[in-house]
Amino acid sequence: MSKQYSGYRSFQYLEAGVDYRPFTLVKEVERVPSKKVEVSSEQEQRVQRLMRDNLVISLHDHAFVVPQNPDEIWEYRRAGRDWTGYEGLSVSGIDAIFDNLMDGTAVITSKAGWKWDDIIWDLGMRLSDIAHQDMVIRAETTEDIRRAKQNGQIAFVPGLEAATPIENEVDRLDVLYGLGVRQSGIAYSEANTLGCGLRETNDGGLTQFGRQAVRRMNKLGIAIDISHSGDQTSLDTIEVSEQPIFITHVGARALWNTRRMKPDHILKACADKGGVIGIEAAPHTTLTKDHPHHNLESFMQHFEYAANLIGIDHVAFGPDTLFGDHVALHHAFARQLSIQAAHGTSDFEEVEFVDGIENPSEEFHNITRWLVKHGYSDADIAAVLGENVMRVLAQVWCK
Repeated sequence: MSKQYSGYRSFQYLEAGVDYRPFTLVKEVERVPSKKVEVSSEQEQRVQRLMRDNLVISLHDHAFVVPQNPDEIWEYRRAGRDWTGYEGLSVSGIDAIFDNLMDGTAVITSKAGWKWDDIIWDLGMRLSDIAHQDMVIRAETTEDIRRAKQNGQIAFVPGLEAATPIENEVDRLDVLYGLGVRQSGIAYSEANTLGCGLRETNDGGLTQFGRQAVRRMNKLGIAIDISHSGDQTSLDTIEVSEQPIFITHVGARALWNTRRMKPDHILKACADKGGVIGIEAAPHTTLTKDHPHHNLESFMQHFEYAANLIGIDHVAFGPDTLFGDHVALHHAFARQLSIQAAHGTSDFEEVEFVDGIENPSEEFHNITRWLVKHGYSDADIAAVLGENVMRVLAQVWCK
């Protein structure tokens, strides 16, 4: 599972203090005392085999590194130069990562984020850095993902959490595709020209332009995500899309009643169309009444609920983690990220980090340990680790 990591650090081809302002960044591995799932030595061997022999795909993550001082996060984002957590990824066991950058916090030219110029800057800067090393490669096809696994590399799939930056220009989707984007959400929090996000109390569903954009994404081969879309916009997107869609990072509203979670009928509609649900782990999302203190157990309770509801062939994992203090980032960008709307008024205990699934370096090791410990078969584990996602990509992507 170890990748061919040479020790590269982001932007080491430039001169700190001359070409860019340096920040002191967090540790990428064991930043906090997050617990490892306890398994027997025999079970651990099985975990290692399963992750070695099968594709491990994160359907949604942010593999960027946050400054050690949370007060510097605004300045860090305004500089428009995000560090990628290569060291953490090298020990993660992940073979492919759908990285949605940090476009909700892209504040280079504005305070609100989601501006076209900032999104292109964000994408180009990350890909420029990736082009200067060999462990992480740009992936645009399913063959790229399988080849990365075989070569001890990690496939990086750029995506957007919302199509807000295209404004009313559908051809911008073609531009994004040409720049490597292979997955996009519809709306994030506020309504946009396509439809409504989770912040809106009156969800009118997909607009006529939104329907045009969905059809264009189908034609291009951009996978569609409705994780942050309002309920009616989500249902309309599933109906209008000629291809299966993803809900890349979400949980079940039946277990935790907030807008950020999806109700059963939307989860079922997605699966009925052939789509896949990725289970979310960002702080204070996949809570349950049994586990109001967010941790791996509450996260996996959402997984089991979804698997029982729609079938294990329609479930995967989109942990939505990053390298750094995720809770502090939520506080800093509460408005942009619709934190109040996402968390609702439900009573929960704020955590410093999500124990057992704190960042990309550990998440899939503990997910696989949990699945092994709870008696899941090799076939089911292979399906949820990556093959369910690959099945949808084989239909959605143009090659």
